[in-house]
Amino acid sequence: MSSWFHMIALAAWLLILPPVGHAESFTIAAAADLRFALDEIVERYREKHPEQQVRVIYGSSGKMTTQIINGAPYDLFFSADIAFPERLQAAGMTTTDPAVYAIGRIVLWSNTLDASKLDLEDLARDPRIRRIAIAQPAHAPYGLRAQEALQSVGAWEAVQPRLVFGENIAHAAQMVESGAADVGIIALSLARFPELARHPYHLVDESLHNPLTQGFVVTRRAADHPGVLAFADFMASATAHAIMQRFGFVMPQPAAPN
Repeated sequence: MSSWFHMIALAAWLLILPPVGHAESFTIAAAADLRFALDEIVERYREKHPEQQVRVIYGSSGKMTTQIINGAPYDLFFSADIAFPERLQAAGMTTTDPAVYAIGRIVLWSNTLDASKLDLEDLARDPRIRRIAIAQPAHAPYGLRAQEALQSVGAWEAVQPRLVFGENIAHAAQMVESGAADVGIIALSLARFPELARHPYHLVDESLHNPLTQGFVVTRRAADHPGVLAFADFMASATAHAIMQRFGFVMPQPAAPN
């Protein structure tokens, strides 16, 4: 298991640690495609607010939605699909309206093949490709978009025997990096992380799938938490937008001044 994915797995254990004895602590639940971009944003936020303790848990958007409904202690939720925050709002679990913070993209990526010379149709016909990793479509938006793209080019049925499923998009990327899969359909934001960026990728045509409109919401438990609201505002800053764009996210609107 690679070091960067190992960090993602360990992050989940933070939930069972005793709470930090600090009045300004809060916890963010975030889609796994944000792993590297959001870590950097939190670091920059802490430079401005050193008194605040920010914890981030990464996972699949669908499972985190279920966790919040079941009482998980998350204050902010950054989903890879705004439909999940909207579901929470409909269930009365939110303080703010769901807001779009980015548009995501999917890519073909490989640790052993030149993915920049591949397309989705090659996944069904290239004999070198024995296993294809995607996130689980049932609860991971990036996995569902991968399925939609494969269906659009008529390759979904043909690749069925070759598919291996990651728990979330970071897990799918790790499967390719480790050699458990030959190619993966992963988040552009992960393909741009330095450890993965050593290998080229192929950007999947966004017209082949529904948009990865990513949204966030402040949960009901954080209604009176000024630090949570301050971080939500920081996500709309020029600083945060610049980091997100560097990792390949498309910003839905001009950045607000710092």
